[in-house]
Amino acid sequence: MEKISLTALAREHLEKARAASSGRSSHTVYGGHEHSLRQVLLALTAGNGLDDHESPGEATLQVLQGRVRLSTEQAGWEGSAGDHLVVPLTRHALAALEDSVVILTVAKKLGPHV
Repeated sequence: MEKISLTALAREHLEKARAASSGRSSHTVYGGHEHSLRQVLLALTAGNGLDDHESPGEATLQVLQGRVRLSTEQAGWEGSAGDHLVVPLTRHALAALEDSVVILTVAKKLGPHV
């Protein structure tokens, strides 16, 4: 059993994001390429995010702090602290509307080319 303080991790990575030219920082909380479940903490400063990209498969975002916008070509959804967003299975982008921290959870099929 491993216990991690998401509050402390969020604080640490938001500081790193503020210092980074990209305005973001990430940390794998659980899993990795050899696991079917992967959880990544993403810290983003206001105005920064992840450009339009393919869906990683089944995924959700849990907003820990701040406000974000998850969008596709057709629609967009805003989330704030405490919100849980289902990531669409189409191309999408994530933008921080204010300094924010989210947990991205991805469930991937395991196979020989993972």
